[in-house]
Amino acid sequence: MLKHLLLCCLLTLCSQALTAAEKGPDAIGLLSQQQLLANYDAFADEYGRYTPTQQELQQMQALSGVSLVVLFGSWCHDSEREVPRLLKLIAVSGVELENMQLQAVDRNKQHPDKLHTDYKLRYTPTFIVLRDGKELGRVIEKPQQSLAADLAAIAGN
Repeated sequence: MLKHLLLCCLLTLCSQALTAAEKGPDAIGLLSQQQLLANYDAFADEYGRYTPTQQELQQMQALSGVSLVVLFGSWCHDSEREVPRLLKLIAVSGVELENMQLQAVDRNKQHPDKLHTDYKLRYTPTFIVLRDGKELGRVIEKPQQSLAADLAAIAGN
């Protein structure tokens, strides 16, 4: 019985290690949209699946001229869902941001340039909206209404 239990535990650990290895190394630091979508299938798949509504596309116009800092994990399921949706919203809406940074953190939510400290990162993804270098607000992990609505509400203030 004990041997069977140990064997099950070993098989589970090996399976998890293979799944992590299949995904490739975790991204850390600044990435372009192209790098993210080319190297991380879950992000590319969600980008392809997601279709914004007309209302969401209109809401995105409130972000015109603001900057976004996106702190996320390439290993994080919430990031795999929300970051591609943000990218699709920006692309399809045509909104002109001042700047956007996709900043990947490691599994300990640490960033090589200490952005995790600067922005007091606790959960991923965290979308930080800035105007003239000042934080207006943030969406943490998942939106309350929709990503477009939450970001528009922040940028509109």
